[in-house]
Amino acid sequence: MSLDEAVDEFCRQAPGVRLLALGQTVFWDETTKAGVALALERGGHPRLLAGVHDTDYFAKLPGGGDARGFRAFPHNDGSTRGLWSAVAEFSALLGSEAVVRRDLLAAAGVDLERIARVRPGIVDEATEAWGWRGLVSLGDEPPLAADVRLAEVFGEVRGAFDWALQESLACLAPDARREAAERADAMRQMLCDVRDDLAPNARLKDFYLALLPRLYAAAAGRPVPIETTTTTALLRFNRETAALPRFALVDLFLNPDSRDAAREAYNQVVAGSETYPLDRFGTGALPFDLIVPGHGRGTLRIGREGLIVMTRRPLFASLDEPLEGVADLAGVVERKWGPDCVLVGKAITLIGMLSAEFGFVFHEGASGYVWRSRALHDALRPLSPGLEFHPILRVRYRTWDALRTTCAWFNLPGPFRRAFGADDVCASTFAAKWAAVGRDQDALLQQLGGLRRPYDLIRFLAEYSGGTWASLAAEYESLHQGLQGLWAGIETFRAERRALFDERRALRRVRVAAERAKGLHFREAIFEKQPSSDELGRREALTREVDRVVHRLGEVEHALHDSYRRQSEFVGRPELQAMHARRREIELEAELKRLRLARHGVIVRDGLSAANRRPSGWWFPLVAGDGSWFAETVRTAECTLERLVS
Repeated sequence: MSLDEAVDEFCRQAPGVRLLALGQTVFWDETTKAGVALALERGGHPRLLAGVHDTDYFAKLPGGGDARGFRAFPHNDGSTRGLWSAVAEFSALLGSEAVVRRDLLAAAGVDLERIARVRPGIVDEATEAWGWRGLVSLGDEPPLAADVRLAEVFGEVRGAFDWALQESLACLAPDARREAAERADAMRQMLCDVRDDLAPNARLKDFYLALLPRLYAAAAGRPVPIETTTTTALLRFNRETAALPRFALVDLFLNPDSRDAAREAYNQVVAGSETYPLDRFGTGALPFDLIVPGHGRGTLRIGREGLIVMTRRPLFASLDEPLEGVADLAGVVERKWGPDCVLVGKAITLIGMLSAEFGFVFHEGASGYVWRSRALHDALRPLSPGLEFHPILRVRYRTWDALRTTCAWFNLPGPFRRAFGADDVCASTFAAKWAAVGRDQDALLQQLGGLRRPYDLIRFLAEYSGGTWASLAAEYESLHQGLQGLWAGIETFRAERRALFDERRALRRVRVAAERAKGLHFREAIFEKQPSSDELGRREALTREVDRVVHRLGEVEHALHDSYRRQSEFVGRPELQAMHARRREIELEAELKRLRLARHGVIVRDGLSAANRRPSGWWFPLVAGDGSWFAETVRTAECTLERLVS
């Protein structure tokens, strides 16, 4: 369906239900949902509810740290492997959080660990996602996003956004860059103006709430009718809100008639995923967290005589009688900690909580665990047949195809130039070629993965890249031929040693036989006997034979050592060592070139595809101030209504 058709169909299926766009940051793809808001306006439907998802903890570096404050980091498969930043992330034009993973490089034949032994630190550089930065908390105990004060983080937010703007401007040709720079300055000023309008003690979420309408309008090129909220507001939990449909899912995990089955259903749904089953959180754990003002967020655990909130310092509340429903829980929570606590589902249950009252707007690829939520809903429906889950409005963009309507020119960044065969391309050419270029890079990556021998790789580079690689291939061939004499000489030494090894084995057998014969003769003719002169002569002959064999073995051992010495001298000649060193240099250059080609191939193939699905909303006015790019992206969007029950 088109966007207008999908919006109309959603409102027909769920009359009066609001569509909800919930994102952790305003600087990524959330504000592209301005197209949904405008479609709602055209259809005369309720306004889009644009929310700031502020109930998660701020990201931190893998492994933690003991520093303070916030800082922007890239994402790679090395020092920041496992980094997850969503509260404040920034993608430059054409960029995305598509990490160039080690396994992707390995599939292209890159031995990254081997290269790293020669070039320490290259892993981070080689695997870094192109055009992406994310803010993280430097401490080991990051704060909740809702609790972060704007004054603490504004400088880093502004700096990271400025980085993204500068990187994006560099992607534009000089003529387009001059006009875009004025629009970039206006966006920079927007951040400062919003900050100045807020109270000194404002939170980051307040800043985002104030920015949302402005960034929605910037993306669309006109004011956009939306209403704003936060997850903490939507899920505030007390005696007054407990009866809202958004908390009906919680009731299933508390009601004595359904709680055991509900918990078992949840555990089965998360089995085999990175999400912990409930017993990992302790006895009585629910798939919901409680945020207690001043104390943080923690898993709820319910017992017969009390409840525990697993914050960093666990909180306790005693129960006069066992809880039998969500109303009972709300009463205990409000009496103990007041009316401003927030009850938020873990990822899989959060979908079910809010879809009871709203329809999520998700872009293609967002919230990849939705299928687990659907499986949970299917399992829970028999426990409460009246439980309702509104469908997701899933939007698929053709962001790069839509560039055909603009007249902008791109000055392509390094990773894209060879792939597109040009430094400068017009937007319509980019739109026409990007998908085919991605397929070409996929074929290149597969081809690189099949080049196992250095010789094959170097010949490929000579054909593919030309230039100096043609001369390097010729030099490598010459070195290879020059070293053929070395291999022939080494083979002579090896043949010599093979003959010596054969003789040594034969001599050892002869020695054993001679010593056995000598021993046997001693026992039969000498020991405790009166040997004749003939027998004594026989013994001397046997002794001489043993001595002869031992002497020859010594000569063979000496000859073997001498052969190794002469081979070492042969291969250690300075001219041969220089040839070896030069060949290794060329092989390393070839491996580094393969690494670069593979890295760029992944960036173009995977990065452009990811950015096509989830473009940053502020890219549109930066590139096409007339609104044409955004309008075409929205016009060509394809939508589906994704059911949350089978």
